[in-house]
Amino acid sequence: MKKVFFLTLAAVAGMHGMAQAQKGEKTFTHADTLRGTLGAERTWWDVQQYNISVAPDYLNKTIRGTNRIVYKVVEESYPAFMQLDLQQPMELDSVLFGKRRLQFTREGNAFHVQVPKQKYLSVDTITTYFHGQPRIAVRPPWDGGWIFAKDAEKRPWMSVACQGLGASVWYPCKDHQSDEPDNGAILTIAAPDTLVAVGNGRMIHQQTADSVTITSFMVRNPINNYTIIPYIGKYAHFSDTLHGEKGVLDMNFWPLDYNLDKAKKQFAQAKDMMRAFEYWFGPYPFYEDGYQLIESPHLGMEHQSAVAYGNHYQNGYLGRDLSGTGWGTKWDFIIVHESGHEWFANNITTKDIADMWVHEGFTNYSETLFTEYYYGKEAGNDYCYGIRKNIRNDVPIIGHYGVNDEGSGDMYYKGANMLHSIRHAIDNDVLFRQILRGLGKTFYHQTVTTQQVEQYISKQAGFDFSKVFDQYLRTTQIPVLEFAVKDNKLSFRYTNCVKGFNLPLALHSDKAVLKLKPTEEWQSVTLNAGQQSLATAQLIERLYYIHTKATDKP
Repeated sequence: MKKVFFLTLAAVAGMHGMAQAQKGEKTFTHADTLRGTLGAERTWWDVQQYNISVAPDYLNKTIRGTNRIVYKVVEESYPAFMQLDLQQPMELDSVLFGKRRLQFTREGNAFHVQVPKQKYLSVDTITTYFHGQPRIAVRPPWDGGWIFAKDAEKRPWMSVACQGLGASVWYPCKDHQSDEPDNGAILTIAAPDTLVAVGNGRMIHQQTADSVTITSFMVRNPINNYTIIPYIGKYAHFSDTLHGEKGVLDMNFWPLDYNLDKAKKQFAQAKDMMRAFEYWFGPYPFYEDGYQLIESPHLGMEHQSAVAYGNHYQNGYLGRDLSGTGWGTKWDFIIVHESGHEWFANNITTKDIADMWVHEGFTNYSETLFTEYYYGKEAGNDYCYGIRKNIRNDVPIIGHYGVNDEGSGDMYYKGANMLHSIRHAIDNDVLFRQILRGLGKTFYHQTVTTQQVEQYISKQAGFDFSKVFDQYLRTTQIPVLEFAVKDNKLSFRYTNCVKGFNLPLALHSDKAVLKLKPTEEWQSVTLNAGQQSLATAQLIERLYYIHTKATDKP
């Protein structure tokens, strides 16, 4: 999923072992700017479709291929160059505009391609030819790249994991999250006829000749560059359908052949996941492309319509409960988490990787919502409180903009707990669910900024949460609620917080409700008999990611 979690697995624990430097220690290079900034050579053209063909050589660990890029000219005036990204040691062999061979120069991982003058709003095509030995993944998905592995029977098993690292680790593209191909992508894979190739979306063509099978898959919807992924192995296949919110959804499953029986049992959870997330988030965003779950030679990844699965057919996260509550081993973490990214990461994608909390925070919180959907609200509260122990508060969640820099891995657990706190502050689960579903509808198949998401939530909730977002996304401070109870009088205020921090608190029992609007100034309310039991550190901290401090003051 990403740099700290190349996977989006998304997930998790192992990701936290990838410590990042403190923000004051980070330095960025011109190469970082070329990769992370929308410079003049990128903004004048908008990708309409990628048509990628790839032929891997398993023995030599090399690949060769083409990428036919359809694009639209979106600026009347633009430089004479187009920036294409392809990471070393991969080589760009040639670029054709029609039959015309274009000149280019290399600058590290960026190529400056000299292009002819084209009409404003015209749709044109270049065809790129590339080859080489791509970066080999050492510890995928966290240390990503191309994967040349073997299955348990020593047969070739290949794939890619490149979130954060970038799709340009293996094919030429505009490697920036803000520009997804509007009309999707076609991926054609050449593989030995003894193996099976799988890609995103739906199979549209297959032929075999001279012991090589050529298979093409097509995605009709916009798609993140880093989630266009080939899978090549000795796969078996089975399918199912879900009668969902937008009609009949095709669900296809690709385990290794010797895991078919296990997969038929474990992958049944995919329908449970789909029902829960359609309830919370709205319709699955890619009915046209279907849903696939594919066994992968790494833990997992949110590859759009082709989710990577490597959790060894067990519940939990490799058998463990990341919350420590027992709820996390009642379901398969990779099926739930990685599929949750179809809504947040694939449907709604951040323009800059610095805002990756939108992907990871919401998807991490999807685990809580899944738990609640099947086991009840208190189970969800247990799970979300349990994962809080994984928060490090090392650096802010939001990274540096324009340099392909993601922030702290706290975007997972802290992001989820921030959303949980906001949900309880809203104190209206019907409205909160409407907000979640509204995000998916309002920003359907779009790239967004954190400001758009933050402002949408505040507007729909009818409360300005801007200081709450600032607190949790842009600082490492955990707010403290100081409170004192004396003679049925509760006094309270926030400390250790950004100026203006104003997270409301709503506390409930069967007999009473207590609603507080703390600020940095002391306030007081009189408690009735039923409310006295609500003003406790245990209850407050269970629902809100804040610390509490009992005091004799004021």
